Amino acid sequence: MNHLPARFLIPLTIIWLTTWLPVATAAEQAKPNVLFIAVDDLKPLLGCYGDTVINSPNIDRLAARGVVFDRAYCNQAVCAPSRNSLLTGVRSTTLGIYDLGTNFRLASPNAVTIPQYFMQNGYRTEALGKIFHVGHGNHEDPASWSVPIFKEKTVAYASPENQGKLTREEALFGNQPGVQNLPRGAAWESADVADNAYPDGRIADETILRLRSAKAKTNEPFFMAVGFLKPHLPFCAPKKYWDLYDREKFTVPALKSPPVGAPKYAPSNWGELRQYSDIPETGLLTDDQARTMIHGYHAAVSYVDAQLGRVLDELDRLGLASNTIIVLWGDHGWHLGDHGWWSKHDNYEQTTRIPFIVVAPGVTKGGKRASNALVETVDIYPTLAELAGLPIPKTPQGLDGKSFVPVLRNPELANKEFLYHAFPRGERIGRALRTTRYRLVEWKIPGSAATTADLELYDYETDPLETRNMANEKPEVVSSMRAMLAKLPEAKPQISISKPMGEQEKRDRSALFQKKDTNHDGKLSREEFLANQPDPEQAPKRFDRFDTNKDGELSREEFIYMGQAPQ
Repeated sequence: MNHLPARFLIPLTIIWLTTWLPVATAAEQAKPNVLFIAVDDLKPLLGCYGDTVINSPNIDRLAARGVVFDRAYCNQAVCAPSRNSLLTGVRSTTLGIYDLGTNFRLASPNAVTIPQYFMQNGYRTEALGKIFHVGHGNHEDPASWSVPIFKEKTVAYASPENQGKLTREEALFGNQPGVQNLPRGAAWESADVADNAYPDGRIADETILRLRSAKAKTNEPFFMAVGFLKPHLPFCAPKKYWDLYDREKFTVPALKSPPVGAPKYAPSNWGELRQYSDIPETGLLTDDQARTMIHGYHAAVSYVDAQLGRVLDELDRLGLASNTIIVLWGDHGWHLGDHGWWSKHDNYEQTTRIPFIVVAPGVTKGGKRASNALVETVDIYPTLAELAGLPIPKTPQGLDGKSFVPVLRNPELANKEFLYHAFPRGERIGRALRTTRYRLVEWKIPGSAATTADLELYDYETDPLETRNMANEKPEVVSSMRAMLAKLPEAKPQISISKPMGEQEKRDRSALFQKKDTNHDGKLSREEFLANQPDPEQAPKRFDRFDTNKDGELSREEFIYMGQAPQ
């Protein structure tokens, strides 16, 4: 071996150090940014998913930059639990939270969310619009953000005749004085206004300003979460987006019934849409009403697509795209008249399948690439950490997901044998497995014997519209999939944590009592209590729980304190 003279050792060491140090600094500065885009109630009704009617050019051009996942699914088809799962990396059956009003930190106080983890690793984390579900008693998560969230209201009208109206949901659960006396709002609106007359336009405006500000912070990578609100009900969008479509060309789905042999409680009763004016309390929509809803959904998607386009244009103009991971996701799907149903709130294909697009510079290759790999939303947490070069997350809550970075590098790879989601019906939890061909749903009370379960099985190769439950026809498939399900932890029941009632909440419930007491006798009959409830399946159980003296009526005190002892 040749040896250098001693006089060369120090200079070479100095050269090595001076070469290495700037490289380390550049690597530190080159942490990828993250643009984390949520779209509320967006199903894979997009051009990049093969739909030929929808006008979605901006989502389609985003798809052309990265990987489009054809088999991506949420972990529960309703806003709060779905977002909890995605943002904490654990499923609703792990948290034990299936409703809209229970904040995830009641189940896991020390949980570290995705943005919180990035903030711990040197990122500036910002949120605009709807990321966590806020409302119904739930609240924002300040621990996740470097600065307070930029808020906008989900329900907003621009037409004078609709302003001042609220959804029935807000009238029932709102926490503003006098809210209970406001009329129900319209399910759709087509106003001839500018894009920023509605919240999503203002969210895009603010996102553009935040991106410009982030451009100036060269030593601080950003995690920017942008939560667009449409196409969530009501379907409000500027008229020009309605004008993109010919209403008469929309086809109303022919199948208007639940799957034959499904448990009676399994389907959605689409109570969410029924909260709006001019929508029947029971029964199906007319074809004319259905066509209007389908038109409205398309218009709302095109409106939000345009706002996304403005954000992408600015990201490109600022030169940030080359070092920014972009993730676009829908929090769950949406029934658009299939089975005669609307909204979400069940375990079926149209509500659980979501659009999911990832662009990762240096990992995903140019040109749209589709993947058939099975992906669920809890997989996003470990994937983003790996893409950003961060350590494997060791969170207090643990993680239920699996990184799919290998699939981003090679979309032809498989990622999982099955994925998992759930939905509650009363005390039952419907735990579901989805493989590339089948979905099995096992309905039972957590902790009860497997023999007590009701089962659903759907074969998407032979019956893609879910016309019938095949659990009795294919016992060998059921047996195989139940064996897979048995390897997963049992679902936790919904957590119940009581908290003192505030004075404003007492006043609001007192006002609601007065409104419901239609005969003004100072008590509520079962009929008065159940009238206009947004969740008619669960409301009778609340009545029984509130009725502490079991006399078949609710006093003002029983109603206000909801069956608990007055504080």
